Amino acid sequence: MSYEKLAKKIVQEVGGKENINSVIHCVTRLRFKLKDQSIANTEVLKELEGVMTVIKSGGQYQVVIGEHVSSVFAEVIKLIGGEAPQADETTEESTEKNTIFSKFVSLISGIFMPVMGAMAAAGILKGFLVALTVVGWVNEEMGVYKILYAASDAFFYFMPILLGFSAGKVFKTNAYITATIGAALVYPTMIEIYNAGEQLSFLQIPVILMNYTQSVIPIILASFLTAKLEKVLLKAIPKSLQLIFVPLFITVIIVPLSFIVIGPISVYASELLAKGAMSVYSLSPLVAGLLLAGIWQIAVMFGLHWAFIAIFINNITTLGYDPINALLYCTVFAQTGAALAVSLRTRETKMKSLSTTATISGFLGITEPAIYGVNLPLKKPFIFACIGGGVGGAIAGFFNAKMYGGFASGGVFGIPMFINPDGISWEFYGFTISLVAALITAFLLTFLFGLSNKVSSTKTTTTVKASTNG
Repeated sequence: MSYEKLAKKIVQEVGGKENINSVIHCVTRLRFKLKDQSIANTEVLKELEGVMTVIKSGGQYQVVIGEHVSSVFAEVIKLIGGEAPQADETTEESTEKNTIFSKFVSLISGIFMPVMGAMAAAGILKGFLVALTVVGWVNEEMGVYKILYAASDAFFYFMPILLGFSAGKVFKTNAYITATIGAALVYPTMIEIYNAGEQLSFLQIPVILMNYTQSVIPIILASFLTAKLEKVLLKAIPKSLQLIFVPLFITVIIVPLSFIVIGPISVYASELLAKGAMSVYSLSPLVAGLLLAGIWQIAVMFGLHWAFIAIFINNITTLGYDPINALLYCTVFAQTGAALAVSLRTRETKMKSLSTTATISGFLGITEPAIYGVNLPLKKPFIFACIGGGVGGAIAGFFNAKMYGGFASGGVFGIPMFINPDGISWEFYGFTISLVAALITAFLLTFLFGLSNKVSSTKTTTTVKASTNG
């Protein structure tokens, strides 16, 4: 089926253009916000060629496509009018009642999803630079290092600007204003004053200076307040003056407020969040790895993993490393190992082709083809992949593995991000062992116990068909 035909069927089965409030996409999924999810033909969508499955989570109606999602998304956008429709406040209510947690997950995913590709690329590049430095192939004085480091570090250094723009869109306010507020937080002069330890006041109000580079929470809160303030100003200021004076008043009010109140409170909150996560982790890294990695892919299925993304990045910002993602990274390899076992064990042509493709995607960090196309439909491989993930997570916890300096989204290219900039240690060796253990455990369990019935039934079916045709 062509992308255009698939897009037409998807739009039709979700209830048509008039039922779509908004649509975005991530690495593998079309994420719709529908006016009424009950009129979408979920079972019909699941059976479409090119659709892996459909998931309802966090107020979103998610159609899992796989690696071709961007092409299908482009056709969907054409069908609904050339741009993604924006949700209107009067139509934002859904027939399902969202919990506070689901709203939080939807909020976080909406803010971070548009920047995930750039974030992952920057993190992978930074990880490779660390690896090349550790083995002595490059050094920090080389021009190639400085240029590539600037390319890798720019995203994280100026993250308040990028998240400001993204958060502005999510909160339905002027994204350029919220990006400007983020730029003010990392303005070079303010960073210099902070680094010099100088005192600063605003209208005789003392300002507690912080370093907001790589920060997450301050700009999200500032963007939220910007959206609230904008509504008030639009009501108070005549339409003929709104173009200039609404942005002006927002900037004059929110930027100082960010430095005086929002920023310091947010930084302290960030530190508490990091300490809280670490206190739970420190109770038993091995048990934490076993439990979290064992259920992680289930959380990913329902989109709940977005709630952890902010914790990963916050840990990097406040601590300089993150141990939680190090526990969970092996789950990608566990799902890949199960899919690899299916590809070697099955005799069904279509499943062999699908599982082989899913294995390749899995090694690159994209597990949806393995989960929805192979492991979950066959049930046992998915369970064995979760067991493999738990084993790998426990090993990573035992060796106190950590992620440094960025964000790794999965796959072989993100592995260098777990190398300590001070040098390779048993933390990293243990981390690599966790990946291998997760993959081998899931592979062996699936190969030995996950497909025996499937293989025999496939052979029987083939024989019957041959007899009938003969």
